[in-house]
Amino acid sequence: MLTARCIVGASAKYLRRQIKLQNRMSTLPRPVAAVCQVTATPDKQANFSACKQLVEEAKAQGASMVFLPEGFDYIGSSREETLSLSESLTGDTISQYTQLARKLGVWLSLGGFHERGHDWESDRRIYNSHIIINDKGDITSVYRKSHLFDVELPEKGVSLKESAFTIPGPSLMPPIQTPVGKVGLGICYDLRFPELSAALQRTGAEILTYPSAFTVATGTAHWEVLLRARAIETQCYVLAAAQVGRHHEKRASYGHALAVDPWGEVLGDCGGEKPGMVRVEIDLEKVKSTRRNMPVQEHRRELGFYQSLEKT
Repeated sequence: MLTARCIVGASAKYLRRQIKLQNRMSTLPRPVAAVCQVTATPDKQANFSACKQLVEEAKAQGASMVFLPEGFDYIGSSREETLSLSESLTGDTISQYTQLARKLGVWLSLGGFHERGHDWESDRRIYNSHIIINDKGDITSVYRKSHLFDVELPEKGVSLKESAFTIPGPSLMPPIQTPVGKVGLGICYDLRFPELSAALQRTGAEILTYPSAFTVATGTAHWEVLLRARAIETQCYVLAAAQVGRHHEKRASYGHALAVDPWGEVLGDCGGEKPGMVRVEIDLEKVKSTRRNMPVQEHRRELGFYQSLEKT
């Protein structure tokens, strides 16, 4: 029969073990993500060379996952060029990246690949696809952009109609477990739709990622505030790789690849002038503590409450 002294002793031993385990965990190195900024052109091989160099530098500096922006493969100067340069997931471009991931032993987020649609031979349309490749060189997730950028801002000199040649993605993808945490996938214009980030957070995302090629006009006005808002409302890290500078005579991008923590603090900014990257340590305990101290999701009312006005 156990005595009270034995029970107390066992409890104390258990607590000491838990404290020791927590202390050990707190001293473990945090995983590092590298958020990259590039200036893509219609030259696919030159773009791969530039991205490869960034990935190699990131790996050498301890990154276990590297995030590349929308249009990392190329940015075409016309609809015709954009379509003619597109490939399938089994084409040369993605093959180069799977080999690179395997060789370096690093995970890759390739945001915004020009993927030929399933009916390419008949309709000549593409998907804008965010691809995750693991450190073995396997494709582990593909999210196809669901919100397409059809915008006319004549006073800002912005005129883009993505839906003219792009198919909207059919669904969201579940957040995927990676070495830096559970990552939810979006692309560029998806950033403006908080319903998407909320859905990813509800299904376990600790990190949201929005690889982008924001225009200079919309980036100047909205880029940072939108990224910080998504981080604050979901209490997730937000990692947003970006295009920067002039791609060709018809198009330029805002840059400022950004990393934001769950409190909305900017941890790194690549600036708006040249390619580069920011390294960020991912502290998943900060995600937990932020949510524990301000339990926003617990305070959220049921969906019907927010839809009640629509029924009146």
